[in-house]
Formats: sequence, C-alpha cells, structure tokens
Amino acid sequence: MEHITLLIGIVIVTALVFDFTNGFHDTANAMATTISTGALGPRVAVAMSAVLNLVGAFLSVEVAKTISGGIIDEGSGIRPEVIFAGLVGAILWNLVTWLAGLPSSSSHALFGGLIGATVVSVGMDGVNGDAVVMKVLIPAVAAPIVAGIATVAATRLTYRLANDRAAEDTAKGYRAGQIASAALVSLAHGTNDAQKTMGVITLALVTGGVIAPDSDPPMWVIVSAGLAIALGTYLGGWRIIRTMGKGITDIQPPQGFAAQTGAATVILASSHIGFALSTTQVCSGAVMGAGVGRKGGVVRWSTAGRMVVAWALTLPAAGLVAAGAALLAGQGNGGIAAVAVLAVIGCGVIWVLSRRKPVDASNVNAPGAESAEPVGVVTAAVRSVAPPPAGKTPATASAADGAAGTDTPDAPHAVSAARASSESAPTPAAAGTRSSS
Repeated sequence: MEHITLLIGIVIVTALVFDFTNGFHDTANAMATTISTGALGPRVAVAMSAVLNLVGAFLSVEVAKTISGGIIDEGSGIRPEVIFAGLVGAILWNLVTWLAGLPSSSSHALFGGLIGATVVSVGMDGVNGDAVVMKVLIPAVAAPIVAGIATVAATRLTYRLANDRAAEDTAKGYRAGQIASAALVSLAHGTNDAQKTMGVITLALVTGGVIAPDSDPPMWVIVSAGLAIALGTYLGGWRIIRTMGKGITDIQPPQGFAAQTGAATVILASSHIGFALSTTQVCSGAVMGAGVGRKGGVVRWSTAGRMVVAWALTLPAAGLVAAGAALLAGQGNGGIAAVAVLAVIGCGVIWVLSRRKPVDASNVNAPGAESAEPVGVVTAAVRSVAPPPAGKTPATASAADGAAGTDTPDAPHAVSAARASSESAPTPAAAGTRSSS
C-alpha cells in the first residue's frame, strides 16, 4: 500500500505538470487576438486570463466525469503507472507542438496518451470506444467547423452593423467587446480544460483504491488543478500566441470580437453537456472563420494546413509515446524511474531548443512575426470570388491583396504606394505600363 501511495503521488504531480503545460499551451485560445489587435497589453492579457481560468475550474465537473469514468474503463485493471505513462506522452507532445508554434490540442494529447498506455497495458477492452467516438472524435471534427461557420456569420454581421460608422468611432466599443469576449473564453477554458486534469487525478485515485468509483473530484483536486492551469496561463505560450494572432490571418478588432464570442459560446455549450472538446481547435476554427468573414481578409492556408496536420497527428503521436512509456513503466520501479528520467531529459532538450529563437511578451507582436506565405491556389480562388474591401477600386484592391498575400511587414506601404501610383497615373497607357511591370 505504501508503494501504491507513492506512485499515486507521482501520478498526481505529473498530472499537475500536464495541467501547467496545458495552461501556457492554450493561452493563445483566449488572448491571441486581443494581444494582436492591441486591445490589451500582453502581460495584462495573460494575467486576466489566468485569474479567469482559475475561476472557471470551479464551475462544473461534467468534463472531469467524462475522463475519469467515460473514456477509460476504471474496472479494466488500469494501474496508476498506466496513467503516469499516458501523462508523459501528453506532456511531451504538448512541448513539441509549443516549440513549433502550432496550436494543437492539449485535450487530444491527453486522450491519446491515456488510450495508448491503456491499450498496451490491458488491451482494447480498457477503452470505451463508444465514448471516444461520441465525446472525442465527433466533437473534434464538428467543433472547429461549427465555430468557423458561426464566426463567419458573426464577422459579416459585425461589419454590416458598423458599416456607416468611422473606425475611430467604433474602436473603443470593439476594444471593450474584445476584452469581454476574451474573458469569456478564458472562463470557458478553465471550465473545460482544468477539468481534464481533475478527471485524470480522480482516475488515479480510483485505480489506487483511495476513493470509490464514479466519485466526483475532491475539492483539493479542483483547487490544485485550477491553480496549475492558471500559473501556466500566466507564463504565456508566446510562440502559439504569435501563430494564432498573426500567423493565420490579419485580425482586426471587429474580427477578434466575433471570433472570441463564437468560440466561447461553443466551448461553454460543450462543457455543459460533458463534451471534452479541444478549445484550441474551436478557437483556431473561429479565427479562420473571422478571416473568411471579412471582405478582403485572407486566411494563410499553409499555416492552417500545418495546424490541421498537427491535429490529426496528436492522438496517435501522444498514444505511441505513451505506449512506449507504459511498456517501460510496466517493468517495475526501475521502469517507472526510467520513464521519469527520460521525460525530464526530453523536456530539457525542448526547452534548450526554444532558447535559440525566444519569443516572449516583448516581441510577440514584433513586425515580421507573421508567417510568410506566397499566394497559393486556395488563396487565389478565394480572392477571385470575394468582393474587394469597401472603399477600394479594383486596382488598389488587387495591390492590397497582393501585399497581404506576401505577408511582409511593409504590406501597408505597398498598398499606399499602389494607391498613389494609380491616382497619379497621367494616362491609361502609362497606368497599364505600371500594372504590367
């Protein structure tokens, strides 16, 4: 019993480490657009998000029940070392995608890790396949699509309502709306994601015989999970904030407000019914929807494509790492110690690599932070059917779109230059010469 108690303690600490990485990995979900538009300063934004993540952890336990008694069968012979191995796989995948600046799903990393470790240890009978399909896979596909479609409609409605107002007149209102919607996303994130760690710790307590099956998370579990995710959120996952705020599309305040409101609605609704969906996928889908919804807005589809690939790889990649860790941990105390040492080494290597090109609050919005992307087939097709932005002639709209497509820091200067050239053209022939050059 003493050995089991020690092992459960190790699992609890590892679960809180995962919760911490979940916090800084997913800070971008709530605050990337708010930071990129300047509605809040970077440090103020992550501090507000951290507090609301902590508050959100106390609002519900439905998602925690989905994990502790839904996806994994508590009575199938799962041991605490299996949960430990699953957490190791999730943590390492979180850090790899953070290093690459890709907003992948911490939730799916956790699910993949638990499933991989369980399959290796007790077989497929330890996984509730119906729960995985209904509460993980289907929401994973549907949530970003629903959030994207909702945000396209919200963005177009937002611009239409403010069509007759000058930008400076609406700036203060959009800033307040972005802050309020970002707060709602942070609250929703704490309600959804902090519960996943609560569910894992509760599962470990059940498998160790500490609490009865089907129990709710104890209060100390709720408090510790909330504090861990809040601390990780405060530190800020600046690499992913840069990708979400600058790399997918050029977010304007009305788009940021629409994206965050749509994402928060989807996340809160899913938490209420116990769907442990990925807040990252919801928020990424909303940001892409905001890019499509604005006239003249262009989504950087190469960045979006890399994100989708990371989403598809998350479950199997985390599962494979966790499966290997489970095989090693199953060899006894020495195997468990070896998994812990290898995990620490892996985390250390990733951290050292991240120091080569550090991203923090001081340079997250630096000029040139956007991902360069040439005009591809998808972008060209979207432009061919999308009307030009209001107030632009076809010539200047073409020049502006070209500048946006190349995603260079000097894009605004290129647009101004194109406008000046078209206005100062002495003759149609001369204008044609400039255009062809």
